[in-house]
Amino acid sequence: MTQDKEQETQATAKSYVSVAFKIAVAAIFAALVAVATLLFVVPIPATSGYFNLGETLIYVAALLFGPWVGLVAGAGASISDALVAAQYAPGTFAIKAIEGFFVGFLTKKLNRKIKSLSLCASIAIVVGGFEMVAGYFLYETLALGYPTALALLEVPFNIVQMLVGLVIAIPVMHAVLRVFPQLKSYL
Repeated sequence: MTQDKEQETQATAKSYVSVAFKIAVAAIFAALVAVATLLFVVPIPATSGYFNLGETLIYVAALLFGPWVGLVAGAGASISDALVAAQYAPGTFAIKAIEGFFVGFLTKKLNRKIKSLSLCASIAIVVGGFEMVAGYFLYETLALGYPTALALLEVPFNIVQMLVGLVIAIPVMHAVLRVFPQLKSYL
C-alpha cells in the first residue's frame, strides 16, 4: 500500500469514528435533556407549559459538540413534553431542535471571528434562546389557538429559562474544556 493510500484510509477511519462519536454523544444528550427537563418542572397554569432546566443541557451539547449534536439534544426535550404536556411535544421537537442547531452553528461561526469563547457562546445562546421564545409564542397562538395575551404570559418564563441556561451552560462548557481540551476541536 502506498503512503498516500494509507493516509487516506486512516483519514476515512478517523472520520467514521468521529461520526460514530457524535451520534453517540447526541443520543446521550437527547436523553439527558429529557431527564433534566423532567427533574425540575415549574408549571405555568395559564398555558399548561412549564419552566425547566433542560435548556441548559441543550446549550452545553451545542457549545461543546456543534450544531448537529445541539439539534438532536434539543429534539430530546420533546420526550419529556410527551410525558408532561403532550400538546407541546410536536412544537418542542422543532423549536428546541432549531434552537440547539442555532447555538452550535453560531458558536462555531463566531468563534472564527471573536477571540472570546464566552462572548461567542453568550451571543449564540441569546439568539437561539430568542428563537425558542418566539417559537413557543407562535406555536401557542397558531397551533394551539391560545389568545395572544395568554401566550404572552409565558414569554417572561421562557426568557428566564434561556438566561438560567446561559448562566449555567457557559461555566460548564469551560469546566469540561479544561478537563477534556481535545473537545476544542469540535468548536
